[in-house]
Amino acid sequence: MLVHIVMFVFKDENKAQNMIRVKGLLEALPLCIETLDSMEVGIDISSSDRSFDMVLVALFDDHEGLEFYATHPAHLEVVEVIKSLTTLSRVVDYVRD
Repeated sequence: MLVHIVMFVFKDENKAQNMIRVKGLLEALPLCIETLDSMEVGIDISSSDRSFDMVLVALFDDHEGLEFYATHPAHLEVVEVIKSLTTLSRVVDYVRD
C-alpha cells in the first residue's frame, strides 16, 4: 500500500470558501480515477503557527497507481485550481508495511 499525503496553505482571500471548494473537488476524484483506492481530505481546526490549512491522504496499491493518478486529466484539472488558490504545499509518499 502506498500512502500519498499533501498539505496545503491557502491564500487569505476567500479562504474558507476556497477550502470547501477544493475539498469537494478532491473528494470527487476517487469516482473517476480507478487506481485511487481511497482519499480523505481534512480542513485544519487548530489554526496553530505550525499547521497547514488542509491535508489530503490518498491510498494506492502501488507506485504505478500513484503515477496514473498524478497524470490523470481529472487530477490535473484539480491541481490547476489548487495552484491558483494556495501559497504552499508539501508532500510525503511512503509505503505502508
